[in-house]
Amino acid sequence: MASAWFSGFVAFVIIWWVVFFVVLPFGVRTPDEADVALAPGHATSAPVHPRIGLKFALATAIAGALWGVYYYVVGSGFLALGDFPAR
Repeated sequence: MASAWFSGFVAFVIIWWVVFFVVLPFGVRTPDEADVALAPGHATSAPVHPRIGLKFALATAIAGALWGVYYYVVGSGFLALGDFPAR
């Protein structure tokens, strides 16, 4: 039973990271695009307001929904690793 929890947790972590990297560029504006003065020592490509907390929460919500679909598909027996032929 413990391996099922661990597998579910690992699946969530992988889904979360993929979703986080997809959500990360949403709404990013450089100082040029935002008409803001560039601070000394900052890269010209650095975002003005990255809003990491919002992206973290959004990635968690989307990953939770996708993990729910994963849990249903695997838990219902609709798809299992044993269904794939071995090479």
